[in-house]
Amino acid sequence: MKKIAIELKHVSKKFTYRSDKTNNIKKMMVNLSKFNFSLSSPRTIDVLDNISVQIHQGDFVGIMGRNGAGKSTLLKIISGIYMPTVGEVHIHGKIAPLLELGAGFADELSGFENIFLNAAILGFNREKVNTYLDDIVNFSELGEKIHMPVRNYSSGMLVRLGFSIAVHLDAPILLFDEILAVGDVGFQEKCLKKIDEIYKAGKTIILVTHSPEQVEKFCNRCIVFDDKKIAYDGPTANGIKAYNGLF
Repeated sequence: MKKIAIELKHVSKKFTYRSDKTNNIKKMMVNLSKFNFSLSSPRTIDVLDNISVQIHQGDFVGIMGRNGAGKSTLLKIISGIYMPTVGEVHIHGKIAPLLELGAGFADELSGFENIFLNAAILGFNREKVNTYLDDIVNFSELGEKIHMPVRNYSSGMLVRLGFSIAVHLDAPILLFDEILAVGDVGFQEKCLKKIDEIYKAGKTIILVTHSPEQVEKFCNRCIVFDDKKIAYDGPTANGIKAYNGLF
């Protein structure tokens, strides 16, 4: 029996906000001049509702659902960026997430320097990075641009660098959140081939995508989210039908 890589038990996530919050300095000064310090009552929005799921070592799970269904929040909870409001999360193995463009990068540093920074954030030491450094740089196809500050990178360049770091650090669990929607078609195909390669090497992979073709081609399991809950969890063919049925 396969060992569990990721387990969520009755996980829910709520966000609290105030509707009258403003970043407009002029409006803030006007309120202060009128001694208006009143704030509206905090409001909460449910993003995930009582999610329980197990993902086993070696699984390649495609997660689908409409925008706002909770897919990205789920990955951020798994990666430790968010804490669940209630419930338990158990992770068995180091995670390499690629969730947002530029996440973990420092704008003023070069792409080369950010390789070491990003790897350190993910818990990998310098010795580990040096082992894969040439592979990371070569796979990214950034050439001399690897020495430019990442603030000058396009979204496609950020994907190239972030993806290359994530897939070369030898983490047992990898998370990808719609990152292949950015960049040129040639590099997208290269990324998909690399993802398939590391899956066949026994890694656990979660891919959030709106592409039924990607799920059908690469994944051995599909989870469909709808209205903060899991609407389907099982074989990919039926998962794609469930996803299409949402529309």
